[in-house]
Amino acid sequence: MFFKILINYILGYVNISVEGYFIERFINICISKNILLWNLKRKKSSFLYANVGMRDFRKLKQIAKKTKCRIKIETKKGIPFLLHKYKKRKIFLISLLVILIGIFGISNFLWNIEITGNETINTDEILQLLNDNDVKLGKLKQKIDTKQIISNIRLQRDDIAWIGMKIHGTNLLVEIVEADKKPDIINEQEYCNIISQKEGIITKINAANGTALVKQDDIVKKGDILIAGWLEGKYTGTRYVHAKGDIQAKVWYSKKEKMALKTHIEEQTGNEEKSYYIKINNFQINLLKRLPKFENYDTINENKKLKIFSNFYLPIEYGKNTYKEQTKKNITYSKEEAKNILIEKLEKELKEEIENTDNIVNTQMNFKENEDEIEVELIYEVLENIGTKEKLIF
Repeated sequence: MFFKILINYILGYVNISVEGYFIERFINICISKNILLWNLKRKKSSFLYANVGMRDFRKLKQIAKKTKCRIKIETKKGIPFLLHKYKKRKIFLISLLVILIGIFGISNFLWNIEITGNETINTDEILQLLNDNDVKLGKLKQKIDTKQIISNIRLQRDDIAWIGMKIHGTNLLVEIVEADKKPDIINEQEYCNIISQKEGIITKINAANGTALVKQDDIVKKGDILIAGWLEGKYTGTRYVHAKGDIQAKVWYSKKEKMALKTHIEEQTGNEEKSYYIKINNFQINLLKRLPKFENYDTINENKKLKIFSNFYLPIEYGKNTYKEQTKKNITYSKEEAKNILIEKLEKELKEEIENTDNIVNTQMNFKENEDEIEVELIYEVLENIGTKEKLIF
């Protein structure tokens, strides 16, 4: 039954109305002659709607004459009638066909790269890594070997612990897991020295295991050995050990910066202009191209890639440039105001570098000033444990 209806849809069928007093006899004769009628709908006792194939419709005239019924075509359906309907719309059909072929063609290429998971590694660095491995926009998807590219990137970058790549539609999804930079862990059974991580003045040293090579008030540089991983015995000679101990030193953090007493800042006036563009791959078309009439302005760019589905990007980008007018505002600071601004700025920057600000034991400020500018130098003296272990290499 379904197969016959499908054939009639391909070859064409009509929806007819049959009117007469012998509707039942009309239906019975159709059945006896293997004429398929479907979607029959009876209206009153003398009216019937039904679908019939074009090949069988010609046979109904004789049956209608015998049963004294009248037949009328209500609608014509099926592929032949659908093609006839759009016969006069050739340009539309050709355009639609070209668009479909074009979409099918560009679906074989990569048109967008989406990167997630990177926090400290710049996105541009990852894009460059992909580019070095011949992964770029417009690349044929079949020629992208994700497994090989993942292997290459892992060998090139120690700061990437894991990388995953998937192609969905015309979109390449790249997921990054960054590696944690952990200090080398030296086993308790291994021989090691304790060396200085920073330059400073020793305030306290207590060697629990090993030989102390510095004492209180000694000045040390980064990399100097503080506690050596060996012990010298009168009868045992030199014996290598895993150095242990507590070392504290005074270290200094300093920053300096200048500031002009007369300066200017940029302020937005609230006036703005906009321009729009379309970018097809690397070719840009500016719409209503014109330069902003403002003498000074800040440009904000917004762009978006065109996509049909969630992961089916097209090589088309549309964007907007917003030009916001700015004006210069002259400002004059007193020497005291300039000092306070610089001190606050330097304090914030230095305290971000210091692991524990509670260990700041002394603060020193140096000032240089003239009629035009102020220079402030801020120095923090901090008590820190500056020792770190370094494996002995023989």
